[in-house]
Amino acid sequence: MAIKIYTKTGDKGKTSLIGGSKVPKSHIRIESYGTIDELNSFIGLLNDGIADKHTNAMLREIQDRLFTIGSLLATEPDKKILMKIPDLKENDVLLLENEIDAMDMVLPVMKAFILPGGHISVSTAHICRCVCRRAERLCVSLQENKSFIDPLVIKYLNRLSDYLFVLARWLAFKLNVPEIVWKARI
Repeated sequence: MAIKIYTKTGDKGKTSLIGGSKVPKSHIRIESYGTIDELNSFIGLLNDGIADKHTNAMLREIQDRLFTIGSLLATEPDKKILMKIPDLKENDVLLLENEIDAMDMVLPVMKAFILPGGHISVSTAHICRCVCRRAERLCVSLQENKSFIDPLVIKYLNRLSDYLFVLARWLAFKLNVPEIVWKARI
């Protein structure tokens, strides 16, 4: 018999961290990894609309790192746990930086603010960027509230949002879609 997907343990508005502590589902730690999960889902959607094998592989790698970050955020910081949690590495940030630099080399110089749009893939990359920024803000808030968070998580999310912005531009370039330049009303 398969395991049931519903446990009914969260019916009263609490959930468990890895380590056993129960916290309200509104807890900032839960909000943080819930937003990471949302980002991961949007990146899956973005990846489904892209027909470039290198980018597809890169986005799958990012999804894997986001699962790692979600695991780290779901783990109770003050308890010793028995299970092995994957870790984030500085090389994960360097990979994003290298990808940003490679895409930037073929892109025209940006001379104005750019509005999201022009193609569904471009717009989806911008949605991913926005959700990533929200996840980063939540993680910074965790840090400011003296709740442990690995500083590398914040650094990775910061670089990931940069990657997603450049990816949106690169997708527009590859799809031969003009970027939508913001023209301020004066």
